[in-house]
Amino acid sequence: MLVEDFDYHLPPELIAQRPLEERDASRMMLVNRGERAFDDRAFRELPQLLAPGDLLVFNNTRVFPARLLGRRRGAGAQKISPHNPAAKEFLSGEMELFLARRESEDVWWGLVHPGRKVRTGEVLTFGEGELEAEVMARGDYGLRQVRLKARAGSIDGAIDRLGHVPLPPYIRRADEPHDRETYQTVYAKVRGAVAAPTAGFHFTERVLEQLRARGVETCEITLHVGLATFQPVRVGRVEDHRMGSEQYEISEAAAKSINRALDEGRRIVAVGTTSVRTLETAARKHGGRVAPERGESDLFIYPGFEFRVVGALLTNFHLPKSTLLMLVSAFAGKELTLAAYQHAVQERYRFYSYGDCMLIV
Repeated sequence: MLVEDFDYHLPPELIAQRPLEERDASRMMLVNRGERAFDDRAFRELPQLLAPGDLLVFNNTRVFPARLLGRRRGAGAQKISPHNPAAKEFLSGEMELFLARRESEDVWWGLVHPGRKVRTGEVLTFGEGELEAEVMARGDYGLRQVRLKARAGSIDGAIDRLGHVPLPPYIRRADEPHDRETYQTVYAKVRGAVAAPTAGFHFTERVLEQLRARGVETCEITLHVGLATFQPVRVGRVEDHRMGSEQYEISEAAAKSINRALDEGRRIVAVGTTSVRTLETAARKHGGRVAPERGESDLFIYPGFEFRVVGALLTNFHLPKSTLLMLVSAFAGKELTLAAYQHAVQERYRFYSYGDCMLIV
Protein backbone atom coordinates (compact mmCIF):
# COMPACT_ATOMS: atom_id res chain seq x y z
CA MET A 1 0.00 0.00 0.00
CA LEU A 2 1.49 3.34 -1.06
CA VAL A 3 1.58 6.48 1.06
CA GLU A 4 0.78 8.45 -2.12
CA ASP A 5 -2.63 6.77 -2.19
CA PHE A 6 -3.64 8.90 0.81
CA ASP A 7 -3.00 12.25 -0.84
CA TYR A 8 -5.59 14.92 -1.64
CA HIS A 9 -5.58 18.56 -2.72
CA LEU A 10 -6.43 21.16 -0.10
CA PRO A 11 -6.60 24.89 -0.91
CA PRO A 12 -4.54 26.67 1.78
CA GLU A 13 -7.36 29.09 2.58
CA LEU A 14 -9.43 26.20 3.99
CA ILE A 15 -6.95 25.64 6.83
CA ALA A 16 -8.58 27.23 9.87
CA GLN A 17 -6.26 29.76 11.49
CA ARG A 18 -8.47 30.66 14.44
CA PRO A 19 -11.26 28.99 16.38
CA LEU A 20 -14.89 29.90 15.96
CA GLU A 21 -16.34 32.27 18.53
CA GLU A 22 -18.63 29.45 19.69
CA ARG A 23 -17.03 26.01 19.90
CA ASP A 24 -20.17 24.09 19.03
CA ALA A 25 -20.99 26.21 15.95
CA SER A 26 -18.80 24.06 13.70
CA ARG A 27 -20.06 22.08 10.75
CA MET A 28 -20.10 18.29 10.85
CA MET A 29 -20.18 15.85 7.97
CA LEU A 30 -22.15 12.69 8.74
CA VAL A 31 -20.48 9.71 7.03
CA ASN A 32 -22.49 6.49 6.87
CA ARG A 33 -20.26 3.49 6.16
CA GLY A 34 -23.12 1.08 5.53
CA GLU A 35 -24.83 3.30 2.97
CA ARG A 36 -21.51 4.65 1.66
CA ALA A 37 -22.93 8.15 1.82
CA PHE A 38 -22.26 11.46 3.53
CA ASP A 39 -24.40 14.41 4.51
CA ASP A 40 -23.72 17.98 5.63
CA ARG A 41 -24.89 18.56 9.20
CA ALA A 42 -24.04 20.77 12.18
CA PHE A 43 -22.13 19.66 15.28
CA ARG A 44 -24.99 20.85 17.48
CA GLU A 45 -27.05 18.00 15.99
CA LEU A 46 -24.75 15.40 17.56
CA PRO A 47 -27.05 14.55 20.51
CA GLN A 48 -29.88 13.75 18.09
CA LEU A 49 -27.61 11.69 15.84
CA LEU A 50 -26.46 9.44 18.69
CA ALA A 51 -28.67 6.81 20.30
CA PRO A 52 -29.55 6.44 23.98
CA GLY A 53 -27.07 3.98 25.42
CA ASP A 54 -24.19 4.96 23.17
CA LEU A 55 -20.92 5.40 25.07
CA LEU A 56 -18.83 8.44 24.14
CA VAL A 57 -15.15 8.05 25.04
CA PHE A 58 -13.16 11.28 25.50
CA ASN A 59 -9.41 11.81 25.78
CA ASN A 60 -8.98 14.11 28.78
CA THR A 61 -5.30 14.94 28.27
CA ARG A 62 -4.37 18.57 28.91
CA VAL A 63 -1.99 20.54 26.69
CA PHE A 64 0.85 22.39 28.40
CA PRO A 65 2.77 25.34 26.84
CA ALA A 66 5.50 23.17 25.35
CA ARG A 67 7.26 25.76 23.15
CA LEU A 68 10.07 27.56 24.95
CA LEU A 69 11.80 30.49 23.24
CA GLY A 70 15.22 31.40 24.57
CA ARG A 71 18.89 31.76 23.79
CA ARG A 72 21.97 29.58 23.59
CA ARG A 73 25.03 29.75 25.80
CA GLY A 74 28.39 28.35 24.79
CA ALA A 75 29.29 24.92 26.12
CA GLY A 76 31.97 26.46 28.35
CA ALA A 77 29.51 28.77 30.04
CA GLN A 78 27.06 26.31 31.53
CA LYS A 79 28.47 26.67 35.05
CA ILE A 80 28.21 30.46 35.12
CA SER A 81 25.38 31.68 37.28
CA PRO A 82 22.58 33.43 35.35
CA HIS A 83 22.71 36.10 38.10
CA ASN A 84 26.27 36.96 37.08
CA PRO A 85 26.38 39.89 34.59
CA ALA A 86 29.43 38.27 32.99
CA ALA A 87 27.20 35.45 31.78
CA LYS A 88 25.54 37.79 29.27
CA GLU A 89 28.60 37.83 27.05
CA PHE A 90 28.20 34.09 26.48
CA LEU A 91 24.67 34.45 25.14
CA SER A 92 24.44 33.78 21.43
CA GLY A 93 21.61 32.91 19.08
CA GLU A 94 17.88 32.66 19.63
CA MET A 95 16.63 29.09 20.03
CA GLU A 96 13.39 27.20 20.36
CA LEU A 97 13.00 24.12 22.54
CA PHE A 98 9.85 22.13 21.90
CA LEU A 99 9.32 19.79 24.84
CA ALA A 100 8.06 16.48 23.47
CA ARG A 101 8.25 13.79 26.13
CA ARG A 102 9.01 13.74 29.83
CA GLU A 103 11.38 11.06 31.11
CA SER A 104 11.55 12.16 34.76
CA GLU A 105 10.88 15.23 36.89
CA ASP A 106 13.63 17.24 35.20
CA VAL A 107 14.66 15.22 32.12
CA TRP A 108 12.88 15.65 28.80
CA TRP A 109 13.25 14.82 25.13
CA GLY A 110 12.60 17.81 22.90
CA LEU A 111 13.18 19.33 19.49
CA VAL A 112 15.72 22.14 19.31
CA HIS A 113 15.53 24.65 16.47
CA PRO A 114 17.82 25.58 14.92
CA GLY A 115 19.58 22.57 16.39
CA ARG A 116 22.26 21.50 13.95
CA LYS A 117 25.06 23.20 15.89
CA VAL A 118 23.77 22.50 19.40
CA ARG A 119 26.23 20.15 21.08
CA THR A 120 25.99 17.94 24.13
CA GLY A 121 26.88 19.97 27.20
CA GLU A 122 25.48 23.27 25.93
CA VAL A 123 22.88 25.18 27.91
CA LEU A 124 19.80 26.97 26.64
CA THR A 125 18.35 29.74 28.82
CA PHE A 126 14.78 31.03 28.94
CA GLY A 127 13.37 34.21 30.37
CA GLU A 128 15.90 36.07 32.51
CA GLY A 129 17.62 32.83 33.42
CA GLU A 130 14.44 31.57 35.12
CA LEU A 131 14.75 28.23 33.34
CA GLU A 132 17.75 26.44 31.86
CA ALA A 133 18.04 23.33 29.69
CA GLU A 134 21.34 21.44 29.56
CA VAL A 135 21.69 19.27 26.46
CA MET A 136 22.55 15.74 27.58
CA ALA A 137 22.24 13.59 24.45
CA ARG A 138 21.20 13.59 20.80
CA GLY A 139 18.36 11.54 19.31
CA ASP A 140 16.88 10.90 15.89
CA TYR A 141 15.27 13.58 13.72
CA GLY A 142 16.64 16.51 15.71
CA LEU A 143 15.59 15.32 19.17
CA ARG A 144 17.74 16.26 22.17
CA GLN A 145 17.64 14.95 25.71
CA VAL A 146 17.75 17.89 28.11
CA ARG A 147 17.85 18.41 31.85
CA LEU A 148 15.73 21.35 33.00
CA LYS A 149 16.53 23.50 36.01
CA ALA A 150 14.33 26.27 37.38
CA ARG A 151 15.90 29.16 39.28
CA ALA A 152 13.01 29.21 41.74
CA GLY A 153 9.87 27.17 42.22
CA SER A 154 8.89 24.15 40.18
CA ILE A 155 9.94 23.29 36.65
CA ASP A 156 6.29 23.02 35.59
CA GLY A 157 5.61 26.46 37.03
CA ALA A 158 8.47 27.93 35.02
CA ILE A 159 7.27 26.19 31.86
CA ASP A 160 3.76 27.56 32.39
CA ARG A 161 5.06 31.11 32.82
CA LEU A 162 7.53 31.10 29.94
CA GLY A 163 6.08 28.60 27.48
CA HIS A 164 3.98 29.18 24.40
CA VAL A 165 0.95 27.21 23.21
CA PRO A 166 2.26 24.55 20.79
CA LEU A 167 0.11 25.50 17.82
CA PRO A 168 0.80 23.25 14.81
CA PRO A 169 2.91 24.73 11.98
CA TYR A 170 -0.03 25.00 9.58
CA ILE A 171 -1.49 27.69 11.85
CA ARG A 172 0.63 30.47 10.43
CA ARG A 173 0.58 32.94 13.30
CA ALA A 174 2.09 33.30 16.72
CA ASP A 175 0.10 31.97 19.61
CA GLU A 176 -2.21 34.48 21.27
CA PRO A 177 -3.51 34.67 24.87
CA HIS A 178 -6.88 33.13 23.94
CA ASP A 179 -5.13 30.02 22.60
CA ARG A 180 -4.36 28.90 26.15
CA GLU A 181 -8.11 28.30 26.51
CA THR A 182 -9.26 27.53 22.97
CA TYR A 183 -6.44 25.08 22.17
CA GLN A 184 -7.80 22.89 24.96
CA THR A 185 -10.94 20.79 25.35
CA VAL A 186 -13.46 21.87 27.98
CA TYR A 187 -12.92 18.53 29.76
CA ALA A 188 -9.09 18.58 29.72
CA LYS A 189 -7.73 17.42 33.09
CA VAL A 190 -4.46 15.46 32.97
CA ARG A 191 -1.43 17.56 32.01
CA GLY A 192 0.95 16.06 29.48
CA ALA A 193 0.03 16.65 25.82
CA VAL A 194 2.05 18.69 23.33
CA ALA A 195 -0.90 18.77 20.94
CA ALA A 196 -4.61 18.78 21.60
CA PRO A 197 -7.06 15.96 20.83
CA THR A 198 -8.84 18.37 18.51
CA ALA A 199 -12.01 16.36 17.87
CA GLY A 200 -12.98 17.41 21.38
CA PHE A 201 -12.76 21.13 20.64
CA HIS A 202 -16.37 21.25 19.49
CA PHE A 203 -17.89 20.19 22.81
CA THR A 204 -19.43 22.70 25.19
CA GLU A 205 -21.19 22.26 28.51
CA ARG A 206 -24.45 22.84 26.63
CA VAL A 207 -23.81 19.93 24.28
CA LEU A 208 -22.61 17.69 27.10
CA GLU A 209 -25.81 18.38 29.02
CA GLN A 210 -27.90 17.56 25.94
CA LEU A 211 -26.03 14.29 25.53
CA ARG A 212 -26.76 13.34 29.14
CA ALA A 213 -30.42 14.20 28.67
CA ARG A 214 -30.47 12.02 25.56
CA GLY A 215 -29.22 9.06 27.58
CA VAL A 216 -25.76 8.98 26.02
CA GLU A 217 -23.14 7.72 28.46
CA THR A 218 -19.65 9.22 28.63
CA CYS A 219 -16.29 8.23 30.07
CA GLU A 220 -12.74 9.57 29.93
CA ILE A 221 -9.42 7.97 29.15
CA THR A 222 -6.01 9.61 28.72
CA LEU A 223 -3.47 9.55 25.92
CA HIS A 224 -0.82 12.24 26.06
CA VAL A 225 -0.58 13.35 22.45
CA GLY A 226 3.07 13.57 21.45
CA LEU A 227 5.20 13.73 18.36
CA ALA A 228 4.21 10.18 17.35
CA THR A 229 0.71 11.29 16.40
CA PHE A 230 2.06 13.86 13.93
CA GLN A 231 5.28 12.17 12.90
CA PRO A 232 5.58 12.46 9.11
CA VAL A 233 5.59 9.26 7.10
CA ARG A 234 9.07 9.14 5.58
CA VAL A 235 8.71 5.86 3.67
CA GLY A 236 6.99 5.03 0.39
CA ARG A 237 5.05 1.99 1.61
CA VAL A 238 2.51 2.41 4.41
CA GLU A 239 3.46 -0.93 5.95
CA ASP A 240 7.06 0.20 6.45
CA HIS A 241 6.17 3.10 8.75
CA ARG A 242 6.74 2.70 12.49
CA MET A 243 4.85 4.78 15.03
CA GLY A 244 6.58 6.25 18.05
CA SER A 245 5.06 5.49 21.44
CA GLU A 246 2.77 7.66 23.54
CA GLN A 247 1.70 7.23 27.15
CA TYR A 248 -1.88 6.33 28.00
CA GLU A 249 -3.96 5.54 31.07
CA ILE A 250 -7.34 3.87 31.49
CA SER A 251 -8.95 4.21 34.90
CA GLU A 252 -10.89 1.45 36.63
CA ALA A 253 -14.14 3.40 36.19
CA ALA A 254 -13.53 3.90 32.46
CA ALA A 255 -12.61 0.23 31.95
CA LYS A 256 -15.85 -0.85 33.64
CA SER A 257 -17.94 1.50 31.49
CA ILE A 258 -16.28 0.34 28.27
CA ASN A 259 -16.48 -3.38 29.07
CA ARG A 260 -20.11 -3.04 30.18
CA ALA A 261 -20.99 -1.39 26.87
CA LEU A 262 -19.18 -4.18 24.99
CA ASP A 263 -20.99 -6.88 26.98
CA GLU A 264 -24.36 -5.24 26.34
CA GLY A 265 -23.73 -4.68 22.64
CA ARG A 266 -23.94 -0.90 22.91
CA ARG A 267 -22.07 1.30 20.48
CA ILE A 268 -18.80 2.87 21.58
CA VAL A 269 -18.15 6.25 19.96
CA ALA A 270 -14.54 7.38 20.08
CA VAL A 271 -13.97 11.13 20.22
CA GLY A 272 -10.80 11.55 18.19
CA THR A 273 -8.14 9.30 16.74
CA THR A 274 -6.19 9.29 20.02
CA SER A 275 -9.14 7.70 21.79
CA VAL A 276 -9.31 5.10 19.01
CA ARG A 277 -5.64 4.20 19.39
CA THR A 278 -5.92 3.92 23.17
CA LEU A 279 -9.01 1.71 23.05
CA GLU A 280 -7.72 -0.56 20.31
CA THR A 281 -4.28 -0.84 21.95
CA ALA A 282 -5.91 -2.04 25.16
CA ALA A 283 -8.22 -4.41 23.30
CA ARG A 284 -5.31 -6.06 21.49
CA LYS A 285 -3.63 -6.68 24.85
CA HIS A 286 -6.71 -8.04 26.61
CA GLY A 287 -8.55 -10.18 24.07
CA GLY A 288 -11.04 -7.58 22.89
CA ARG A 289 -11.69 -6.02 26.28
CA VAL A 290 -9.92 -3.25 28.20
CA ALA A 291 -8.34 -3.21 31.64
CA PRO A 292 -7.39 -0.41 34.04
CA GLU A 293 -3.73 0.28 33.32
CA ARG A 294 -0.99 2.68 32.37
CA GLY A 295 0.88 1.83 29.23
CA GLU A 296 2.48 2.87 25.98
CA SER A 297 0.84 2.79 22.57
CA ASP A 298 2.76 2.57 19.32
CA LEU A 299 -0.22 1.16 17.43
CA PHE A 300 -0.31 2.13 13.76
CA ILE A 301 -3.81 1.78 12.31
CA TYR A 302 -4.19 1.69 8.53
CA PRO A 303 -6.57 -0.06 6.08
CA GLY A 304 -6.91 -3.73 6.85
CA PHE A 305 -6.96 -3.16 10.62
CA GLU A 306 -9.63 -5.05 12.60
CA PHE A 307 -11.44 -2.78 15.07
CA ARG A 308 -12.50 -4.57 18.25
CA VAL A 309 -13.98 -1.75 20.32
CA VAL A 310 -14.81 1.37 18.33
CA GLY A 311 -18.21 1.45 16.61
CA ALA A 312 -18.33 5.12 15.56
CA LEU A 313 -15.81 7.94 15.34
CA LEU A 314 -15.95 11.71 15.70
CA THR A 315 -12.86 13.28 14.16
CA ASN A 316 -11.56 16.44 12.51
CA PHE A 317 -10.11 16.59 8.99
CA HIS A 318 -6.46 15.54 8.75
CA LEU A 319 -3.36 16.26 6.67
CA PRO A 320 -2.72 14.43 3.40
CA LYS A 321 -0.58 11.30 3.67
CA SER A 322 -0.73 11.39 7.48
CA THR A 323 -1.14 8.44 9.83
CA LEU A 324 -4.32 10.11 11.09
CA LEU A 325 -5.88 10.04 7.62
CA MET A 326 -4.80 6.40 7.30
CA LEU A 327 -6.57 5.59 10.58
CA VAL A 328 -9.79 7.24 9.38
CA SER A 329 -9.46 5.36 6.07
CA ALA A 330 -9.10 2.10 7.99
CA PHE A 331 -12.35 2.81 9.80
CA ALA A 332 -14.47 4.23 6.97
CA GLY A 333 -12.71 2.76 3.93
CA LYS A 334 -10.16 4.62 1.82
CA GLU A 335 -12.44 5.35 -1.13
CA LEU A 336 -15.30 6.66 1.00
CA THR A 337 -12.91 8.72 3.14
CA LEU A 338 -11.24 10.40 0.18
CA ALA A 339 -14.63 11.05 -1.45
CA ALA A 340 -15.82 12.67 1.77
CA TYR A 341 -12.68 14.83 1.87
CA GLN A 342 -13.22 15.90 -1.74
CA HIS A 343 -16.79 16.86 -0.83
CA ALA A 344 -15.51 18.79 2.21
CA VAL A 345 -13.18 20.78 -0.04
CA GLN A 346 -15.96 21.51 -2.51
CA GLU A 347 -18.29 22.64 0.29
CA ARG A 348 -15.59 24.79 1.88
CA TYR A 349 -15.35 23.02 5.20
CA ARG A 350 -12.70 24.34 7.61
CA PHE A 351 -9.77 21.93 8.00
CA TYR A 352 -7.39 20.74 10.73
CA SER A 353 -7.14 21.65 14.42
CA TYR A 354 -9.49 24.65 14.59
CA GLY A 355 -11.64 23.33 11.75
CA ASP A 356 -14.86 21.36 11.32
CA CYS A 357 -15.45 17.68 12.00
CA MET A 358 -16.99 14.46 10.71
CA LEU A 359 -19.03 11.78 12.47
CA ILE A 360 -18.45 8.33 10.97
CA VAL A 361 -21.13 5.76 11.83
